Amino acid sequence: MSEARRPAVTITYCTRCNWLLRAGWMAQELLSSFGEELGSVTLVPGTGGIFTVTADGLGLWDRKVDGGFPDAAELKRRLRDAVWPERGLGHVDRARDPG
Repeated sequence: MSEARRPAVTITYCTRCNWLLRAGWMAQELLSSFGEELGSVTLVPGTGGIFTVTADGLGLWDRKVDGGFPDAAELKRRLRDAVWPERGLGHVDRARDPG
């Protein structure tokens, strides 16, 4: 896989809100699903109620815009859709199908 296809994911979280564990869990979920397909997953401390997830600068989730926090499956779908749209996610995709 080329380096261009290995995105750098950044999770920025509010330290005052004590969201480090949530950010760490999201990082773990992404690494568990995408492993070596990711270039990096970085946790960045912030303030002001921030919780954002980006891949190479492209916004995947913003707590203030999207409302709250993503569940792991939704975040994985958004990352996949942005970087590897042809890739299946197994049970994560099946759980979304209406039939």
